Amino acid sequence: MNPALQGLITIVVGVGGCIGYFYLSNQILDRVIFPATGEHAGRNINRANVVRPWLFLFPAIFALGLYLGYPVFETLRLSLTDRDAGGAFVGLANYSQMVSEPKFWEAMRNNMLWLIVVPAAATAFGLLAAQLTDRIAWGNVAKSLIFMPMAISFVGAAVIFKLVYDTRSADQEQIGVLNAVWLAFDGGAGSFILLRLVPALILLAFAAFMGYGIYLSLRPLIWGEAERGGGSWWTVPLRAVVALGAAWLLWLSLRSCFAVMTVALPYGQPQTWLTIPFWNNFFLMVVLIWIQTGFAMVILSAALRGIPEETIEAAVIDGASPIDIFFKIKVPQIMGTIVVVWTTITLVVLKVFDIVFAMTNGQWETQVLANYMYDKLFRANDWGVGSASAIVIMLLVSPILIWNVYNARREMR
Repeated sequence: MNPALQGLITIVVGVGGCIGYFYLSNQILDRVIFPATGEHAGRNINRANVVRPWLFLFPAIFALGLYLGYPVFETLRLSLTDRDAGGAFVGLANYSQMVSEPKFWEAMRNNMLWLIVVPAAATAFGLLAAQLTDRIAWGNVAKSLIFMPMAISFVGAAVIFKLVYDTRSADQEQIGVLNAVWLAFDGGAGSFILLRLVPALILLAFAAFMGYGIYLSLRPLIWGEAERGGGSWWTVPLRAVVALGAAWLLWLSLRSCFAVMTVALPYGQPQTWLTIPFWNNFFLMVVLIWIQTGFAMVILSAALRGIPEETIEAAVIDGASPIDIFFKIKVPQIMGTIVVVWTTITLVVLKVFDIVFAMTNGQWETQVLANYMYDKLFRANDWGVGSASAIVIMLLVSPILIWNVYNARREMR
């Protein structure tokens, strides 16, 4: 059968089926189940009106249950059974085996690293692009170019950047852009500035930012502002956790700063960038940041344009600088949108698979949870551990998803 004709028949059958369902279900509801006749006509009409919305929602609820709810329960069941033992119930044995594997903790560590870097970088670059493109005449053209990567699939973007990171022997011409740039460094003043000083300053700035975050987190606890302000009890452990995380990042950035300044760089030798432990994760993150920056820019640009002009004009009259206007006037007013963008990108990061699979396949210490799950399910045929890792991903995603839905409903009210 011709594909076009097949598609037309599918549309006709689908639309006709929906119309038929709604028409027949209404007729059965109004004429058979709750007929609007006799001494109970009024009560039947009220009951039919209560049931009717659920009747209309039933196809969607059934489809969601079939394609979303059932896989969740089936995955949970598989995570508690052993396929090799004929589906016997083994309790938490699969979870115990999973947490005993170094590859799982490598995936967890890398996912946490992705969660720290990618949402922050993509949101920051998106906010910066939104602010700058609104101030230039050809801003719409710039926005189109920045947003264009969103039209590329993750695998397509991974292939592009795999060529950027490509490595050939030193006696051949480098087609990888990064190696072509790398070979231009010879250890002179330019190499010191770009490869040591600038990265060290960036790391120091990040460390200072983390130090400020620790101060903001602990200030209410130290000075007792939380008690005077009647803050919720759960904010105390939350602030402590945030402060500990920021302290760890501060220590990590200072240690990395020292390492950058003292490392012996192999000038004149092409590098296999994707095989360098720890740093290769950042080379993979660049791909997702490149894609998600356009998304963040579009959403935040709309939020910036929605800021009342009166607040900005008042700040200008009061003598505020452009930096003060941006950070003290604009950013606080769009903080809700920034958080939504941040959490949306976080959900994407937690499920990242395509980029890692296409570029390194989890080798060289780049494993992530989704790729670990794929390896267990379809390479090792270990459905128990693979399903257990899928449940872990769902548990990590669910709180953020619930929080987003809660905030959306609160804003609607």
